[in-house]
Amino acid sequence: MAKKLLITLVRSPLGRTPKHRRTVQALGLKKIGQTVEHKDKPEIRGMVNTIGYLINVEEHK
Repeated sequence: MAKKLLITLVRSPLGRTPKHRRTVQALGLKKIGQTVEHKDKPEIRGMVNTIGYLINVEEHK
């Protein structure tokens, strides 16, 4: 079974760089407090590293 990441938006992307706002959108996050689930892949990890100061990430089975 592949590991999954639970990603929660905890800070607003308003006032951030356009690249970081687009990354938040690409992950499917729209509102503060919203949580999405993604497979643990290098592409997703790269996005998480880019906007790590805006989100909380938990590993899930």
